[in-house]
Amino acid sequence: MPDDSQELISGGHLVAKALKAEGVEVIYTLCGGHIIDIYDGCVDEGIEVVDVRHEQVAAHAADGYARITGKPGCAVVTAGPGTTDAVTGVANAFRAESPMLLIGGQGAHTQHKMGSLQDLPHVDMMTPITKFAATVPDTARAADMVSMAFRECYHGAPGPSFLEIPRDVLDAKVPVDKAHVPQAGQYRASTRSAGDPEAIEKLADLLVHAEKPAILLGSQVSTTRATKDAIELVRALNVPAYMNGAGRGTLPPGDPHHFQLSRRYAFSNADLIIIVGTPFDFRMGYGKRLSPDATVVQIDLDYRTVGKNRDIDLGIVGDAGLVLKSVTEAASGRLNGGGAKRKEWLDELRAAEQTAIDKRLPSLRSDASPIHPYRLVSEINNFLTKDSIYIGDGGDIVTFSGQVVQPKSPGHWMDPGPLGTLGVGIPFVLAAKQARPDKEVVALFGDGAFSLTGWDFETLVRYNLPFVGIVGNNSSMNQIRYGQKAKYGDERERVGNTLGDVHYDKFAQMLGGYGEEVRDPADIAPALQRARESGKPSLINVWVDPDAYAPGTMNQTMYK
Repeated sequence: MPDDSQELISGGHLVAKALKAEGVEVIYTLCGGHIIDIYDGCVDEGIEVVDVRHEQVAAHAADGYARITGKPGCAVVTAGPGTTDAVTGVANAFRAESPMLLIGGQGAHTQHKMGSLQDLPHVDMMTPITKFAATVPDTARAADMVSMAFRECYHGAPGPSFLEIPRDVLDAKVPVDKAHVPQAGQYRASTRSAGDPEAIEKLADLLVHAEKPAILLGSQVSTTRATKDAIELVRALNVPAYMNGAGRGTLPPGDPHHFQLSRRYAFSNADLIIIVGTPFDFRMGYGKRLSPDATVVQIDLDYRTVGKNRDIDLGIVGDAGLVLKSVTEAASGRLNGGGAKRKEWLDELRAAEQTAIDKRLPSLRSDASPIHPYRLVSEINNFLTKDSIYIGDGGDIVTFSGQVVQPKSPGHWMDPGPLGTLGVGIPFVLAAKQARPDKEVVALFGDGAFSLTGWDFETLVRYNLPFVGIVGNNSSMNQIRYGQKAKYGDERERVGNTLGDVHYDKFAQMLGGYGEEVRDPADIAPALQRARESGKPSLINVWVDPDAYAPGTMNQTMYK
């Protein structure tokens, strides 16, 4: 028994101290009896407790917070259904390489295997979709294991961790001097690796001698905050750059090295292709879309990703920023970095870019009603400022936007990532606006995607977090509808994919936000401006043509 004169501390307060040491400023949560002592600790530590309406939202918000801030996010949910509701958010963070910690409640150790309220094998369920999953076995270990979980988030490519904390462990108190509370900055090493020096020299040599190089800047450019180093490389060596995922915005639209619509042409004709921080997954055609005659180089934080699904000529494991900086330095002064001879190549790509723009220009300017999705996303692109964080949450409508919407600054693009999870939009808005209240947040939703987590629009109203939301409404899950039509014909295209004609503008108004309906394309821009000026969470309900499909939807291999 502890001495009555000893200072005691509970498990929940130890958890909060560990979160504070990691720099966590906010936790996203839905309340439950198993976890409330963590709330009490967070109040004492000055950590904001943001309560949402669904645990999936809490997990997605923690993921989004990590992406925006570069610091790990944290969600806290109760046991059983609270934890299972959060699984989708954790899985999305796992595929998107986003560092976050989910803390889940659990029944008391004293009721282990007795059928306590909401008892489930959480660790078993979470292990395949996290980098670390464990039970906190003892109150004195609570802070230590939180720090351990955060440390594992950054092993290789980042990702999520999970801890379950039994109720008696969380509520119990132990002497302060018996509990280990890791000190900020003293329990994690730097994970920034500059890569193999010999490989760096080889890549520099390849770049100097390449006549038609191209580089793809993927999400790890954002994860590692490598924008400056990526820009310096493409400038110094005169390399055309393509961007995907969170790497979008690394170069601003109009930059002489910024390319978007000619990627397939470039990857079919380049003699050197450098892939930075993007796996050869479905988005890359598993590597098959790269010219078989090109020299292919892959740079990634995770050794397991390099050379997966496609042979490469050179693989470098390391931090994107440090690797690119080292390559630029190694190539400097040698034949002007090889850049002088590439003007014709950049002109060739610019011509291919213009051809693609000209092909869709009529749709971008279409006055048709119902509104063509290209017209909608074109208006959104024109609406964005350099301080607008753009969030895409949907299937077909967001596929349209991926070809047209161009963020004006680094770190200003958010999408689910390779898991393709619908429903990230509202939680990402919540995280982005909390983390960066100085930024405007603009979110485009498919009507199906919004429906999944849309009730947390009320959370945005409650916390007074204004944003400009647009619902591209075709009353359909149109990406799937296209596939069914292609596979089974017109008579069966509407099975299981058709939604009601929901007035999301009225939904926003009902919850205390700003809402407006748009049927005429000429009204899109004024409606967006009124939403911006409203100072409220908003939804502009835009009725779009249900029979227009994005090229990316029509080209998906699962429908072939």
